[in-house]
Amino acid sequence: MLTFEAPHDNFIFLLLEVQGQIDATQQFLLRPTHVLRQQISLCCDRTANMQAVIETKCYSKLHSTHALSQGQVSRLRAIQKMATHLHLISKFCVNITKQMHYLTIHSRLDPEEFTPFFTDIQSALKFIQPTLDEGSLSRALMICRFEHTIDEKYERVFSKLIGQIDSGKNASGHVTAIFIYRYLERIGDSLLRIGEALICITVGNTLKVSQFDSLQETLAQSGFTGSMHDVDYKAILGSRSGCCIGVVETMQPSETSKQGSIYKEGSISKIKLEKENIERWQTLFPALVPNIYGYHEGPDNAALLVELLHGCTLDEIILQADRSVMNDALTVLKHTVGNIWEVTRQDTKVPTNYIQQLSSRLSPVLKVHPSSVRDSLSVGGVKAFSTAELIQQCSSLEKSLTAPFSVLIHGDFNMNNIVYNSQLQTVRFIDLYRSRNFDYVQDTSVFLVSLFRLPIFEPQLRDRLNHATEQFYAFTRQFALDQNDATFETRLALALARSFYTSTRFELNQTFAKRMYMSAYYLMEKLLSHNNNWETFSLPEEILFY
Repeated sequence: MLTFEAPHDNFIFLLLEVQGQIDATQQFLLRPTHVLRQQISLCCDRTANMQAVIETKCYSKLHSTHALSQGQVSRLRAIQKMATHLHLISKFCVNITKQMHYLTIHSRLDPEEFTPFFTDIQSALKFIQPTLDEGSLSRALMICRFEHTIDEKYERVFSKLIGQIDSGKNASGHVTAIFIYRYLERIGDSLLRIGEALICITVGNTLKVSQFDSLQETLAQSGFTGSMHDVDYKAILGSRSGCCIGVVETMQPSETSKQGSIYKEGSISKIKLEKENIERWQTLFPALVPNIYGYHEGPDNAALLVELLHGCTLDEIILQADRSVMNDALTVLKHTVGNIWEVTRQDTKVPTNYIQQLSSRLSPVLKVHPSSVRDSLSVGGVKAFSTAELIQQCSSLEKSLTAPFSVLIHGDFNMNNIVYNSQLQTVRFIDLYRSRNFDYVQDTSVFLVSLFRLPIFEPQLRDRLNHATEQFYAFTRQFALDQNDATFETRLALALARSFYTSTRFELNQTFAKRMYMSAYYLMEKLLSHNNNWETFSLPEEILFY
């Protein structure tokens, strides 16, 4: 651990400096003097310099030629984050002294009200060094929970001061007091972030304390009785879902090997719906989706613990596996999907909303690619519709169409939501939040565009993607023929236009993104130029291949 002595020592000196500054700030509220105010201000200058030194040393070690373990990286990140928040606490102390200038001698703060704030703050600060040195998870959580007690104190004082302002007595003094207490409350927020950084050192990944509590509750519901020290958590980075997602491995005291699962935490509505969708799939196809190990609802968010599926996602198979394995995976996928569609088919016409989906996602697309929107153009007697006109007219066109039947769809049928086990030759589905009864063309378009939109241009790899596209499109087209679905290609053109256009919000390569949104334009224009006999519309298949 020698490589960490220098930033560690700098951090401890910074912590001691801030502890002294907190004491001085409390004394200043009791007996404000010019000398004490200057000392607090100079202390903030010192903490700024110390924080900068720690940051430089942490980044220097992270970029050194010596390989660091994940634990060492987590420790450096945590020290740098804690140093930043200690300096913030230092600045809040200076801001408190500045507010005292606006108080008269008759409107000083009541020591009985502000002293408990400082007691909590100093107690939390005293826990930091032993927690850092010993890796105590319980102490890290205690530091986090001081934020809650400080918030409760702030709410009580705030309500009292608002009542006094309403009475009209010394309103300006009470407003200033609210500002001072607000800075004390913000110190609590920084203590929470410091505690979460200490959790990161122990657990190995960044988790908010609310997420940690939720993980603990969810594991308990799954039957786990061990200590959280027996839990490994690795965050899955790059998720666009807005949820906290990670791989959890647990070891019960009596076990010799770890068991893996996926932990997902997010809004109650989203996580609860995913749970219900998994349960629905399990009643129909129990081997196709992960088992649910635990579910927990908190005041604001919910958490779900599900089986960690063994295998590779389909994009990994297509890009990396032997071609024979890839072909086996595609064969199993087609067989599985065909079976799902046949078993869950309901002979009720379903209105589609592909253009509406496009419209609802247009704003995030334009943030990334503002040039993807065009005005109407006229050249001679030929008119090119503007983006708004194309969307409006295709929306009207779609209202005249319905899917002849519905099936149970995945709802987000991207390649990375399909897991293939080559040993068992099975596919299984994950991320089922959007599952519902709908037009099978939705899953078809999402899957085909998930193949197209990979920014991979090496000819051999692109050939593999195109091969998968050809296989899946041929399968779905044959399914449509077998089901006498005469408007399949028309609906697929609308759905592909939606998927091509909206996928550009994830792509910064301007040339590649332009290819995708121009494909959407081409499909919409081709639909609008057709003679409205939708059973005779033919999808330009070349649009699917790059």
